Amino acid sequence: QVQLVESGGGLVQAGGSLRLSCAASGRSFGSYVMGWFRQAPGKEREFVAGISWSPGNPYYGDLAEGRFTISRDNAKNTVYLQMSSLKPEDTAVYFCGAAPGFGQLVRQIDVPWWGQGTQVTVSS
Repeated sequence: QVQLVESGGGLVQAGGSLRLSCAASGRSFGSYVMGWFRQAPGKEREFVAGISWSPGNPYYGDLAEGRFTISRDNAKNTVYLQMSSLKPEDTAVYFCGAAPGFGQLVRQIDVPWWGQGTQVTVSS
C-alpha cells in the first residue's frame, strides 16, 4: 500500500521556521518527482516546490519566494520542506504528492498519490 505521510506542521509565530517531512512508503519512487503543495481556507491547492529523487533537482513555484527549501533523503524515502521567515499568509494545509514528472506535478495532473496534509498556522 502506497502511503505519503506528512508531519512537522504546527503553530508558529511570524518570522519563525518549520520543517515539514513527507515519508513515502509502499513502492519505489525513484522514477517519480515529489512535491509540496498548500491549500489555504477558501482557496485552491497550489504548488510550492518539487524535487526529483535522483539526482535531486529542485523546482520552486512562486509561492516559495526564496524562503522555502525542498530536499530529500533517499535512504529514508523522505522529502522535506524547510520554511523560514514565515508569514501569516503562509497559513494553510500543506500536502505532499508524487507524480511522474515536474509538468504533471506543477499542474496537479496525473498525481497518483497524495498525503493527508499537515496544518501550518502562522500567527501575527
